[in-house]
Amino acid sequence: MDMAVINEELRLGEAEIWEVSTDMMAHPFHVHGTSFQVLSRNGRKVDYAKTGLKDVVLVDGTAELLVQVNRKADANQPFMFHCHILEHEDLGMMGQFTVS
Repeated sequence: MDMAVINEELRLGEAEIWEVSTDMMAHPFHVHGTSFQVLSRNGRKVDYAKTGLKDVVLVDGTAELLVQVNRKADANQPFMFHCHILEHEDLGMMGQFTVS
């Protein structure tokens, strides 16, 4: 991973829908700086009882996430998203985002 690369630029307080996918195996996807709601898994809506705020979700196929960040982050101290399996993080399965 190149720490100088900003992969995404988000707008403060603006809701976004992220689609996270994997085709090899399940990955625990984690986001720093905010919480999110899981809207669907593999094209199926998630039961309401499971839509509480999270900062990590096990992605096995695809997951649609509602993300809204209410804290600023610049390129000097960006937020990160990554797989929570340490070996995968070490291999670069991560990215950074700013919020302005």
